[in-house]
Amino acid sequence: MSSIKILWVDDEIDLLRSHLMFLEQRDYKIVPCNNGQDALTQIKSTKFDAVLLDENMPGLNGLETLNEMKSILPNLPVIMITKNEEEQIMEEAIGAKISDYLIKPVNPNQILLALKKLFQHKNLIQEKTINDYQQEFRKISLELNELDTHEKWADFYLKMVYWEMELEGLEDLGMLEIFQNQMKEANRFFAKFISQNYSSWIQDNSGPVLSNQILKEKLFPKIKMGDKKTTLLLVVDNLRYDQWKMISPIIQDYYQIEEELPYFSILPTATHYARNAIFSGLMPSEMEKHHPNLWVNENDKGGKNLNEKSFLMSQLKRNQLNLKFNYSKITNLKAGRDLVAQIQNYQNEDLFVVVYNFVDMISHAKTNMEIIKELASDNKAFRSLTLSWFKNSPLLEIIQKASELGFKLVITTDHGTINVDQALEVIGTRETSTNLRYKTGQSMSFKGKEVLEIKEPSKLKLPSANLNSKYIFAKEQGYFVYQNNFNHFANHFRNTFQHGGISMEEMIIPFIVMHPR
Repeated sequence: MSSIKILWVDDEIDLLRSHLMFLEQRDYKIVPCNNGQDALTQIKSTKFDAVLLDENMPGLNGLETLNEMKSILPNLPVIMITKNEEEQIMEEAIGAKISDYLIKPVNPNQILLALKKLFQHKNLIQEKTINDYQQEFRKISLELNELDTHEKWADFYLKMVYWEMELEGLEDLGMLEIFQNQMKEANRFFAKFISQNYSSWIQDNSGPVLSNQILKEKLFPKIKMGDKKTTLLLVVDNLRYDQWKMISPIIQDYYQIEEELPYFSILPTATHYARNAIFSGLMPSEMEKHHPNLWVNENDKGGKNLNEKSFLMSQLKRNQLNLKFNYSKITNLKAGRDLVAQIQNYQNEDLFVVVYNFVDMISHAKTNMEIIKELASDNKAFRSLTLSWFKNSPLLEIIQKASELGFKLVITTDHGTINVDQALEVIGTRETSTNLRYKTGQSMSFKGKEVLEIKEPSKLKLPSANLNSKYIFAKEQGYFVYQNNFNHFANHFRNTFQHGGISMEEMIIPFIVMHPR
């Protein structure tokens, strides 16, 4: 505390000697100054941790002094003290990025509180966060044994997302490491829960809302044909729940949340399966059966996500919904900017669907580009990179324009991703699929217990390329690597974000309904 040096600028500083003594007794070093010009000279020659600045001074007044200070040292904290309660004065001071604003007469404890907020705010928050998590830690460990429904797991995962984002700001990385170990343990329990229950969800519809049900259950009932309000459905590929929580405050400047629903991606948690299931309203084997011209199997040539609009048309027809709709897919910056310029053209649609692929591209780039591996080295960095992109993206402009036009907004995704760190050896034939979190094919063998093996794909309504085809899914943070050149590829893919397997991060995903402010 003794290293904290404060410059106090007031033309009546001699009358504040008792205040200075009070603060100095609490180990603040106070340097008095009675005019703005001398204050500017002082900050140029001496390092101060903060400035207490009187607003009403002869000569260079407080606001003028403040502006000059900020031009010299933009990050120097300044606490403005004034007798003047005029709104304009306050707005000017706040606009100049003051740290706090006090109204005279001030007593020493008011000053002390303002300084504590300034210098100890972070430490106080850290202490409370650590204490709160320590109390929660045991509850979480006990709760894991009681999570026996999908509703409980969804609530639990959202709580874990909250704690991860709270703990990541601490300087004490030890607490975050403890959390990460607890998250790994939770994913082990989750994988066991999915292994025991997923098949019954598929066969008798006893589980949560899944990818193939989400539009019918949660979107279509909210669209009223002919009400002259377009519903914009934004499907942001690969958007994890924690990433949604990062960008949500920005979106809420333009939209209010009406409903926030965590729903479950189908297996495999991969775009080919989950996103096509969203648009078709069907499970993969049903798509293959009813739309052989639209469904593309793993080893077939051609793009596997090129028929989403046709799948959606078929689902609307099957549900006897004569909606006027349009569809757009954004895969690059130019397409995003073009949509910003053209979005007003969709005001007469009942439903306007936009698939936005950027988050997915970050994941793939991280696998193949060293610079992205450094920029998105862990969950915290991945969230930060997503937030930075979103703030400067056409997607934010699309949302802003949609709000201005009065569009309803629904934001969702097809699946999430998980940061993998455990290589699992797998042996397969040339026809075995290439995804790192799941494999399908014949004659596959694997090592490791962290795998769910499905010998009868039909039970999960998954297609089989051959009579003896099966699926295997990586659990927790595992990823499949072939026997040949195992060490090289294990190192190459370690600490990358992958999808297709079983984890809370991949399977429990957001569906958000919003209306414009």
